Amino acid sequence: MTGQSAVAMGLTLAVIVSALAVVYSQHYSRALFVELQRLEQEQAELDTQWGRLELEQSTWATQGRIERLAREELGMRLPDFEREEIVVLQ
Repeated sequence: MTGQSAVAMGLTLAVIVSALAVVYSQHYSRALFVELQRLEQEQAELDTQWGRLELEQSTWATQGRIERLAREELGMRLPDFEREEIVVLQ
């Protein structure tokens, strides 16, 4: 094998290795992009679920619901006007 053949063989090997590296990096890049899209979709779904939960929480904490539960489940009621007392702190 002459020196020129060895150089040609070395360059051919370098081109093949470089081509394989390009193929691998493109494959890896596409896999990461697919994962990014999946995570962004999951984030959108979680944002939607969070919004629903916040709405549900605000519904559970409405003043009317709390008053109704106090009356129905705890038997609470507003005191009669005659029984109200004002306490002044000094």
